[in-house]
Amino acid sequence: MNSIVRVLKSLTLSELLKGMSLTGRYFFRKNFTVQYPDERAPMSPRFRGKHAQRRYPNGEERCIACKLCEVICPAQAITIEAEEREDGSRRTTQYDIDLAKCIFCGFCEEACPVDAIVETRVYEYIGESREDLLLTKEKLLAMGDEHEAQIAADRAVDAPYR
Repeated sequence: MNSIVRVLKSLTLSELLKGMSLTGRYFFRKNFTVQYPDERAPMSPRFRGKHAQRRYPNGEERCIACKLCEVICPAQAITIEAEEREDGSRRTTQYDIDLAKCIFCGFCEEACPVDAIVETRVYEYIGESREDLLLTKEKLLAMGDEHEAQIAADRAVDAPYR
């Protein structure tokens, strides 16, 4: 009995007709495709892209060298060296993030008590060599200075969840 049904289905081309009807339903609908370089898909304020370090409004870096981000990083992508300043506060002398190791989990951002390290909405970056994917303290601060307005706006939207 089962083989007779299969033969009848193959003779009537029912699978082909089902597929064509599905294609016909979607053929006249609006496309879902985003034309990438010209159009951008909407992004969540919680998107985790390229890292940045923030500064206080007076221009001083926020990082207090507590090394919590280095400890919590599951990929061990963060390297921090610090020293004490004349006024007794600690600041970083070296802060490196290896993007070749980073898994963009956001743990570093969550662990930071002063909101110094953040992940921006920047997802368009490449590296032709391994050194291009190593973010130094200077690169991180420059990225933070460049995108501070967007970072602050995302923090304001995300404030109820923090």
